[in-house]
Amino acid sequence: MDRSRRSSRATLLLALGAALGLGLAAFGLIRPGESLKLGLLGDSVATVNGVSIRAGDHGRLVAGLERDTREQASSEMRERVLDRMIDEELLVQRALDLGLAQVDRRVRANLVSAMITSVTADVDATDPDEDELREFFEQERDFFTQPGRVRVSQVFFRVRGADGDAEVEPKASLAAQRLRAGEALESVRAELGDDEISPIPDAALPPQKLLEYLGPTATRAALELDAGGVSDPVRSGTGYHVLKMIAREPARVPDYESVADLARAEWARRQGDRALRGYLDDLRSQAEIVR
Repeated sequence: MDRSRRSSRATLLLALGAALGLGLAAFGLIRPGESLKLGLLGDSVATVNGVSIRAGDHGRLVAGLERDTREQASSEMRERVLDRMIDEELLVQRALDLGLAQVDRRVRANLVSAMITSVTADVDATDPDEDELREFFEQERDFFTQPGRVRVSQVFFRVRGADGDAEVEPKASLAAQRLRAGEALESVRAELGDDEISPIPDAALPPQKLLEYLGPTATRAALELDAGGVSDPVRSGTGYHVLKMIAREPARVPDYESVADLARAEWARRQGDRALRGYLDDLRSQAEIVR
C-alpha cells in the first residue's frame, strides 16, 4: 500500500511538473509571430530527443537574466540557463506523452492563448496610417456613436408572496393613471409606492448605467418612452415599476480626434479577429472533422 501511495504521489508530481513546463514553454519560449513548430529551426544550442533548443531562445533568456542581475552572464550562468531550458523541454515532452494537452484545461488554455498570440502578432505590429483610420471611423460611425443619456424616475411596488400580484397590480395601474393626469411623481410615490432598494439617481444616465438600477425588463420599457411619457406597470422579478421619462438626450457621434485611440484599438482588434478566423478556416480545411 505504501508503495502504491508513493507511486501515485510521484505520478501527481510528474503531472504537475509537466503542466508547469508546458505553461512555461508556451509563455516563455515562444515569441509572438514566430512559428510554433518544434524541430531543428536555425542554430541550436542543444537537442532533446531530437527537438532543437534554439540559440535565439537561449540568448533572450540569458539577456533577461543579465538585465535582472545587472551583470554580464558568465559561462556557468549560461550553462544553468541551458540546463533549465532542457528541463523545461523534458517536461513539455513528458506532458504531451501523458496527454495533458488533451485533458488538463489549464494546459489547453495556455496553448490556445499562445497560438492566438502567435497568429495575431503580425496584426498587432501593424500600425495603420491616419487616412486608413479615418476611413474606418467613417465606415463604423454607428459603432462609435455614444448612446444618449436619460433621466428616469419610477414608482416601485414590491410584490410579496405568491398572491401579491393581485393586490399590487391595481395600485401600480392607478399610479400610472395619476401620473399621466399630471400629478407629481413624488406625491404618488409617497402615497402608493414602496421604498426602492437602490433608488435611481436624479441625474441623466447612460442606458447601461440605468440597467444597474432597473434590470433589463424595466430598462427596455423606460427606453421606449418619449420625454414626459409614463409607462404601463412593468413586472420584474421583485415587483412592478411605473416609469416616467423626465428627459432624454439624443445619441451623439463624437469627432474623430476625440476617439482616435479607440478607433486604432478597435481597428487592430477586428484585424486580429479576421486573421484568426482565416487561420482557423485553413486549419479546418486541412483537418478531418467528424460531427
